[in-house]
Amino acid sequence: MLGLGLIGGSVLRAAVAAGREGFGYNRSFQGAAAARAEGFDASTDLTEALTWAADRDALIVLAVPMPALGAMLEGIVRLARECPLTDVISVKGPVLAEVREAGLLDRYVGGHPMAGTAHSGWPAGNATLFQGAPWVVAVDDHVDPAVWAEVMHLALDCGSFVIAANSTDHDAAAASISHLPHLLAEALAVTAAEVPLGFALAAGSFRDGTRVAGTDPDLVRAMCEANADELLPALDRALELLHRSRDSLAAHGSVAELVEAGHSARKRYDNFPRSEVVAIALGAPRWREELAAAGRAGAVIRSALPGPDSSE
Repeated sequence: MLGLGLIGGSVLRAAVAAGREGFGYNRSFQGAAAARAEGFDASTDLTEALTWAADRDALIVLAVPMPALGAMLEGIVRLARECPLTDVISVKGPVLAEVREAGLLDRYVGGHPMAGTAHSGWPAGNATLFQGAPWVVAVDDHVDPAVWAEVMHLALDCGSFVIAANSTDHDAAAASISHLPHLLAEALAVTAAEVPLGFALAAGSFRDGTRVAGTDPDLVRAMCEANADELLPALDRALELLHRSRDSLAAHGSVAELVEAGHSARKRYDNFPRSEVVAIALGAPRWREELAAAGRAGAVIRSALPGPDSSE
């Protein structure tokens, strides 16, 4: 596990709790020391961590901010290039591009557990963070079915259900359901802070609407800026809806159009179907396309699919 923050630290905890052998790397002494104090193998020495992985042909999980990704990939190329590789970074296209540039594409399958809190660092993590949460496992054209199976098993061992998606679809969806909400939360927090009585009266709707504004600003910047190509259209659409609602309120005293459309969309989310993928075999003809289509339709993987390196 390269990176022992909230997500990486939680993956290490969950994987070890599921009976896996794990080793963590963290750049800061505090994070690695805290992990060791809880009984985990961890180091601030990247060479030690990657040598450990290479000796075991271990699955390497990248859990570092985008600016640190290049250095991690350079180390993997030098010391553990044959190891299967995944990540838990919140954008997939930019990671895929850097992995391709590093020459590691044939052993890489992107991943993104859709879970988290507004807190960060090793102390914020826990082994149950991913219980019942979706975990995206990418099915891009290059993906090897055996490596995909390894990443699928990791996600299932951590308590998640798996959703298959290609990187482009993932990033467009993440812009709308993760990155845009961060910016809206920041705007709501700033707006309320400028009203003298705002914080004194704030209660549940403000608390829930601004929860993610408590996230480390550097982390928010990293994920939003890395996904700018997909975030900009989502931001434009949200601004269009708000401007239209503002104009309607000014001209007609009504915000009905936005409120009713938003209420209807939320109801669709509340009743969104979650069928289960059971009949697709990894490595079969068109398996990637079939899994991506199933993911777009809301189908999930709750138990291991048959195929390379699976138990089926």
